[in-house]
Amino acid sequence: MNGNYSDISLISGNASLPLSNEISEYLDIPLCPTEVKRFADGEISVKINDSIRGNDVFVIQSSCPPVNDNLMEILIITDALKRASAGRINLVIPYYGYARQDRKDKARVPITAKLVADLIGVSGADRVITVDLHADQIQGFFNIPVDRLMALPLIADYISTHDFDMKNLVIVAPDVGSAKRSRSFAEQLGVPMAIIDKRRPKENVAEVMHVIGNVENKDVILIDDIVDTAGTLVGAANALKALGAARIFAACTHALLSGPAMDRINSSAIEKLIATNTIPISEDKLGGKVEVVSIAQLLAQSIYRIHTGKSVSILFEPQGNK
Repeated sequence: MNGNYSDISLISGNASLPLSNEISEYLDIPLCPTEVKRFADGEISVKINDSIRGNDVFVIQSSCPPVNDNLMEILIITDALKRASAGRINLVIPYYGYARQDRKDKARVPITAKLVADLIGVSGADRVITVDLHADQIQGFFNIPVDRLMALPLIADYISTHDFDMKNLVIVAPDVGSAKRSRSFAEQLGVPMAIIDKRRPKENVAEVMHVIGNVENKDVILIDDIVDTAGTLVGAANALKALGAARIFAACTHALLSGPAMDRINSSAIEKLIATNTIPISEDKLGGKVEVVSIAQLLAQSIYRIHTGKSVSILFEPQGNK
């Protein structure tokens, strides 16, 4: 893309610097020099080392682990931009943290997805661009525009252009809540789907009950938006293997891979986990069973379209990344 823009600035937080560099290269726009430091007590200090007065500013930062530090970076950078008279402040948050607490399903619990939306609005942001929100209704928690991009078309492209037997492939939802996402993915690839019915006795512990659909002698791909400790994913893979699945793969948008996740995946029947880089994946987790699909081009296209006043709705559709 032509990078001859005089009124646009790209700023990266510490969490998403590799992804920001990819976006910068694709747009041919350099990252604005920014210092994000910490005082001795851990407080975050931000300094923008270039004039952004009147500019259309895009801040690229996921609220991934350490989630509280990275979320505060987003808020403090936004405040610095507001006080430096930025024309418009657009937050590119590929992974929106705290999204799993999106409703009050028990007594005396918070709705943190709404709380974070309020904090972002108060900080001075004018727009949010994110990828695969955990729940669609989170868009309604904001009083500013939210563009929710989808990573599944990128993963679908990866699968259709790599060595997968499409005639023997079945897409599997690891729980009923993932059925809509999995159905959309299966339709994009033109293959059937199955659903795993499970019970969750407590947080990060899932017990698989049974599988709805035929997976015997099939190659299966488990689809989810977030893989955290991988308990659900590995439990689903074990159930599929017991039911006679031939080969088992997994795909997700946000690979948190916390705690025992990699040990579980490496010792499971899962042959490969396909994930995007909404969250940076450390070198020790790359290779082997983890394959990364970059979302940099999709985010760059959205930044370009928003800045130039073009429609971004095409990016919400399955063909939007083509």
